[in-house]
Amino acid sequence: MKKKGNLSRLMAYAGKHKYLTYASWALSIVSAALALAPLIYIFFIIKEVIDVAPDFSKAVHIANYGWMAVALALMSIFIYVCGLMCSHLSAFRIAGNMRKKLMAHIADLPLGFIGETGSGKVRRIVNTSTGATETYLAHQLPDMAGAIATPIGMIVLLFVFDWKFGLVSLIPVILGFITMFKMAGPSMAVEMKNYNNALQDMNNEAVEYVRGVPVVKTFGQTVHTFKRFKGSIDNYYKFCVAYCKKCRTPMLLFTTLINSAFAFLIALAIILAKGDSITQNLILNFIFYVILTPILTTALTKIMYISENGMVVADALERVDSILDLKPLPEAAKRSLPKDNSIEFENVSFKYANADTNALSDVTFKVGSGEKVAFVGPSGGGKTTVAGLISRFWDVSQGTLKIGGVNVKDIKKEDLMEKVAYVFQDSKLLKTSILENVRLSNQNATREQVEDALHKAQCDDIIAKLPNGIDTVIGAKGVYLSGGEQQRIAVARLMLKNAPIIILDEATAFADPENEAYMQKAFEELSKAKTVVTIAHRLTTVKNADRIFVLKDGKIEEQGAHNNLVENKGLYARMWNDYKTSISWKVGR
Repeated sequence: MKKKGNLSRLMAYAGKHKYLTYASWALSIVSAALALAPLIYIFFIIKEVIDVAPDFSKAVHIANYGWMAVALALMSIFIYVCGLMCSHLSAFRIAGNMRKKLMAHIADLPLGFIGETGSGKVRRIVNTSTGATETYLAHQLPDMAGAIATPIGMIVLLFVFDWKFGLVSLIPVILGFITMFKMAGPSMAVEMKNYNNALQDMNNEAVEYVRGVPVVKTFGQTVHTFKRFKGSIDNYYKFCVAYCKKCRTPMLLFTTLINSAFAFLIALAIILAKGDSITQNLILNFIFYVILTPILTTALTKIMYISENGMVVADALERVDSILDLKPLPEAAKRSLPKDNSIEFENVSFKYANADTNALSDVTFKVGSGEKVAFVGPSGGGKTTVAGLISRFWDVSQGTLKIGGVNVKDIKKEDLMEKVAYVFQDSKLLKTSILENVRLSNQNATREQVEDALHKAQCDDIIAKLPNGIDTVIGAKGVYLSGGEQQRIAVARLMLKNAPIIILDEATAFADPENEAYMQKAFEELSKAKTVVTIAHRLTTVKNADRIFVLKDGKIEEQGAHNNLVENKGLYARMWNDYKTSISWKVGR
């Protein structure tokens, strides 16, 4: 199936506003034609001056010609501005519709998509790629219509007044086009894609680096510690330098050629003069063409940059489509409600996209309804993957995952969201009031219910210090909360949701001791009569769990209660001993 062109793909987002885009082209062409008209009056002025010389008092039409040139120039500018108004209205609507469609589609994609793709990459596509189409439609397409109309009109003028001068004027133009094609031909589309890939990778790594700044400051690390970020900067630098060197010679030749028309005109004028006396007609044509050809140069330069911008838009649309082409997880055909709050993995295996090995391999376990379990183990063992699969951030690659005896694939998204609540390592709050942040999980909750949830989440001390209590807007007028305080507000949100299955993924990882104590009390309240799955590195937070699963290399190494696992002297026992040793360390004086 033949792929649609860039313009067809853009117009699909325009609706009725596409007619404004077409109108902008027509107005731009009319403006370009009118912009050439003053040149004709300039020719008449030069002709009259030469004809009456040396008695310039006989040049009685110059003022009229001048005012006509000014009037036509002003009319050209007015029509061009009208065209830009049309193109901007259409461009803004198209860019807005693209962003809306992207965000609506991203909302339907599983949460695992953001983790795998990278938030920096997604943000760049949503903002920058759609922004590239806006610039292209608002300015470059109307300019392209005018830029193409200008040379056509000028070629007509070039041959109308004197075909010999007109033909000579086209020689540097043709040579310039050949040089431009070498620089901006098909190979440039590949280079532009590589450029955007390098820029996107750097942007993505920059976001991750900024998120890690607290760790950098704490441990005195340098940028070289973040090898991926530094590597992306080095890669971008190398590409830009190499590409600039590659374009240096063609660009120099193109600029020289399209600006050298006057040299060809001088050569022709000398040849035509043949050493005899120079005729008035020869002088007239020479002066006129010297004035005319720089305008052609400007038009050709516009065309060159517009062709480059077309490649930028093509690449931007490909990046937008790379998200739109992703399919949401399949929805259940009919509604199946879980019978209870149990969780069961049956021979589950899972591999991340583009990964070489499985994150989980043939994992089987069952968590009873109301049971409190924990997953521990070395980093990369698969703990967070288990939590993500339960919330259906991804679908299992093999095996079956059941909640309440029902395959998670057969549970509708809305029902699963009501069933499972997830506390991330670094929960985020929106720039709105505490009240609205908590109410996100239950839009129908009353003010009293929100206040009760905040109280149960141990947030009383936070609310007490805020200037407007729960109506205080986070991020406004210098009001900010620490990471631990944000986590407690997020827990209040889940209190209000009151889901029967709770997943705590390193929820206290970044909390200070005081906030962690508050959060442990909040978790006790949150976990009452619920099925709880805790992912943790701090083993003291899970020692009271009903069962502890020890994951290593995507497989369950051990499982059981804390005391039994310590007595078994296996992996968990070694981890427990190492943990006790680490917390007993003291800094010597």
